[in-house]
Amino acid sequence: MASLLKKLFGRSEPRIATIKPFDVQVAVDGSQTLLEAALAEGVPFPHNCTVGTCGSCKCRLIEGKVSAITDFGYTLSKQELDAGYILACQAQLKGPITVEVESPGADLPAPEQFQGKIVKSIDLTHDIKAVTVSLDRQIDFVAGQYADITVPGLPARSYSFATAPERGGRREVTFFIRKVPGGQFTEKLFAGALDNAEVGLNGPHGTFFLRGGEAPIVCIAGGSGLAPLLSILQHARKNRVRRECVMLFGARTQADLYQVTEIREIARDWLPSLRFVPVLSHEPADSDWQGLRGLVTEHIAAMLPKASPADIQGYMCGPPPMIDAAITVMTDLGIPLQSIHYDKFTDASTTAR
Repeated sequence: MASLLKKLFGRSEPRIATIKPFDVQVAVDGSQTLLEAALAEGVPFPHNCTVGTCGSCKCRLIEGKVSAITDFGYTLSKQELDAGYILACQAQLKGPITVEVESPGADLPAPEQFQGKIVKSIDLTHDIKAVTVSLDRQIDFVAGQYADITVPGLPARSYSFATAPERGGRREVTFFIRKVPGGQFTEKLFAGALDNAEVGLNGPHGTFFLRGGEAPIVCIAGGSGLAPLLSILQHARKNRVRRECVMLFGARTQADLYQVTEIREIARDWLPSLRFVPVLSHEPADSDWQGLRGLVTEHIAAMLPKASPADIQGYMCGPPPMIDAAITVMTDLGIPLQSIHYDKFTDASTTAR
């Protein structure tokens, strides 16, 4: 309260932000973003990148007006913008506002700093590796979350855990890492220059995880976006989650499909049913592929579980165009926007992961 009064009577003219569901008010001066002011007051506002690319600080503007330092549409979908969502890290107040932050509904572990070493690197496809890091101690995380990895001399990169968490934490963690042409980190990794390299790891981060309930779920992955969904499915199977599930996996060709055997093993044990549907967008027309072709988003409607769309939850990881297109398709089908959860995978060229 003292800090709030100090801001209220300081030189600047602060504007008040009411943040739900915390039911707290913070003063935001003209030079601050909503996120900066909230964190300064100790509000546990979800965030990570702070530059408007990860979407972790997404919240719904209930009352008032803000201006955007960087266009919210760079990260948020049209449907989210129409529903009043903003990015707290890019929002400056034009007056008093009220925002609502999604309650995670899960006890998310606090991020910590770890030291580790790359102990294994296995080719999954021509441009995706499974990279295992051995840590100095166990890390607790929720299936679907990610960590920031740092190699000395290079900026941090964010990658999702590709394995399920374990009770008591994991000492070794695996990530699926896609090669980015010209990427400082991945060029070294794929050249073998980072074999046995010492790394720093900060995590876990993110609010992408399986929400509770009995609703059928639709999972959509593209490229290395399979990692967090595989973690979620592994963990759900281990905990005997019983929910109808459809898993769509978009890739270019058969050579770009990976972890297919593991997904099918999960499907065999899944109750009541898990339908795995790979979709190839650039498979040669004369190949022996008997599965679906085209963009993965073109097949969502036909693959929905047999339930009311209003009762379905969606979980997606992959490149931004896929996520944006899938949100449009799913909301048009009647799946509520608040029931669609995603993690966009970008690369260094867009300053995110």
